[in-house]
Amino acid sequence: MQAGVTVSFFGVRGSTPCACTSMSRIGGNTSCVVIERDGEDPIICDAGTGLRFYGLGLGEDQFHGTMLISHLHWDHVQGLPFFPQILNEESDPLLVGPPQPTISFREALSDFVRPPYFPVRLDVLAGSMRFQDLWEDSMQVGSAMVTARSVPHNGRTSGYRIEWDDLSIAYVPDHQQPNDETHVDPGVLELADGVDLLIHDAQFTPELFSVRREWGHCTTRYAATVAETAGAKRLAMFHHDPLHDDDAIDGLVAEAQGWNTSCEIFAASEGLKISL
Repeated sequence: MQAGVTVSFFGVRGSTPCACTSMSRIGGNTSCVVIERDGEDPIICDAGTGLRFYGLGLGEDQFHGTMLISHLHWDHVQGLPFFPQILNEESDPLLVGPPQPTISFREALSDFVRPPYFPVRLDVLAGSMRFQDLWEDSMQVGSAMVTARSVPHNGRTSGYRIEWDDLSIAYVPDHQQPNDETHVDPGVLELADGVDLLIHDAQFTPELFSVRREWGHCTTRYAATVAETAGAKRLAMFHHDPLHDDDAIDGLVAEAQGWNTSCEIFAASEGLKISL
């Protein structure tokens, strides 16, 4: 019998954290999704500001698990130094991410967490962090197979497929929409093929996309197209634009539900837990 898997959303906002009452239901923290399977260490997708809130509610001083980092833009890594468990010497997280063309994933992350950009260097944090480059390849994490594929975005970016024998999740938080809105990148299709849950970039309206076409994101309609083309069972609209409050996102979800009737579509929100 397949052990239960829970997907918990701690950060769902794109580009920058934002806090105001009109966004309190969907949430304003940046990308962080925690995947837990009974009896195994957690898998965290991205280390945005939502990571701090996951750590505050963890109830333990130590962390043993894997963090899958999609790319090194601020909104996907800025929560890492503020993860409470990272200051415990007994913690030993494995950080997995894409290497840059000339330096490793660890070296690139170290360039971000150091003066003058941050008060201390990455190696000052007490936890025994381990690092692994993963690019266009797969690795075993507990009983799950994790597959990384390149995703069109600004800068080297991975999407991830996490799968067990009869269950699969795809995480594609940042995805540059192509000029041909009917085309889906083969790597993205491979990640999302028939998944039980697709967590996908849905940042822009057509109006925003028209003026930010090169920013590396896609419209809510294109997110629905990806889900339909890949045959995903459920689509979690993710990486919400900081301009969109709760009511605006409700409207975008309703529109997307009309475009794609082949799968369940909903907005990812902070505090949402999904059992698979």
